[in-house]
Amino acid sequence: MDPVAGVGGSKIWFVADGYLPLAARTEDAGFEGHEAIMILNCNDRDAQIFMDIYFEDREPIEGIKLSVPARRVRCFRMDHPAEIGGVEIKRLEQYALRFRSEIEVIIQYGRMDVSQDNLAYIGMMAHSG
Repeated sequence: MDPVAGVGGSKIWFVADGYLPLAARTEDAGFEGHEAIMILNCNDRDAQIFMDIYFEDREPIEGIKLSVPARRVRCFRMDHPAEIGGVEIKRLEQYALRFRSEIEVIIQYGRMDVSQDNLAYIGMMAHSG
């Protein structure tokens, strides 16, 4: 490995457009509407990450602990409370996310919207802070 290259990433990340779509499945495809956060840890040690969820009309939920083992990627489904500290996100509710990590990681966000026959998948990098 090139010692000059480093591992990259950031310790702070933001996703401003959280909006958990309907779960309805499309005909014959078997897809389920969802949002997910993918976290890549290229480091030689485990990453401890804290996720904060911000809402339009109520106080944020802060300090949700997530972990990603060294040199691994992990997906956290926003519609699976057990994966995000027991927090339940309402469908069709606007929210935003902030991530604070002890070490540099890379965060990507994805949404599968199946509310119409032509399903849509949105994948984007989070904004690093």
